[in-house]
Amino acid sequence: MKLRVCIPFKLICLTILSILVFLFSGLPCFAQESLTKLNNPAPVSISQQGPTEPKELEAFTDKFFLQLKDGNIPGAVFVLVKDGKIFFSKGYGYANLEQKTPVIPDKTLFRLGSVSKVFTATAVMQLAEQGKLNLNEDIDHYLKQFHTQNNQFKPITSAHLLTHTDGFNVGWSIGAATRCQSQLPSLEEFLSKNLPKRVRQPGELYVYGDVGIALAGYLVEVLSKVSFTEYINQNILKPLDMGHSSFQQPLPTALAPDLAVGYSYRKNAYIQSPFTCAKSVPSAGMSATATDVAHFMIAQLQGGRYGNG
Repeated sequence: MKLRVCIPFKLICLTILSILVFLFSGLPCFAQESLTKLNNPAPVSISQQGPTEPKELEAFTDKFFLQLKDGNIPGAVFVLVKDGKIFFSKGYGYANLEQKTPVIPDKTLFRLGSVSKVFTATAVMQLAEQGKLNLNEDIDHYLKQFHTQNNQFKPITSAHLLTHTDGFNVGWSIGAATRCQSQLPSLEEFLSKNLPKRVRQPGELYVYGDVGIALAGYLVEVLSKVSFTEYINQNILKPLDMGHSSFQQPLPTALAPDLAVGYSYRKNAYIQSPFTCAKSVPSAGMSATATDVAHFMIAQLQGGRYGNG
């Protein structure tokens, strides 16, 4: 019997392939091969069949992730969501090379880096939806301990913060990480002492940076009257059943053993990298499992719904 697959699902598959190429093209070992395949693509027929069950997709990902060893990458994880649920997930390689700990999609935590910003933006939009925050209001209207106003420039709004058009000097991210040897400063303390200069009118130019999202996360604290981390726990992680995720740094005792070890590869050897804490927590502090992130993806794709919530 000939199976048919709808065009949207084929587009999803192509999108996933593009994401994989994007992720690994940033690694020297994969860049050359990825670019070669992109420049010389195989002919695609509109009637070509796409995967209709997880085993078909697994055959593709198994072959793709064979390249891990060639790229000196200890481990990776893959997850696909479709129609409001997880369609497929699988871990590859090791989360800890020394202990031979395998990557497990619903157990192994990875540092999300700047993907953390999407969670922060979601928190801000929750408050806007509840009428507690006007996206087009001067943020100084909400700030109490310090202000951003400069007579040379127009007021900054939350919309500017979320779209990286705030006009701040983005070089501020230098020095925003620490080895966690001492207690992290509060978000209020860090921002009040390290807020960078404003160098252009807000809304004038898109320049990617951390400061705007850090300020957005601080607004969440001010308006909710709880810490940023606690707000995320109560209003995003718990409703989405993301029990293996946290913005806390270092990680809670229950989650810390499951964090994938960071490695660099030098002189034919893997070298462990220490856990670094981001002082700009809303911009880069999140750690999560692949399946937890899948829950977040589902909620975003389902108009804010996950399961019955």
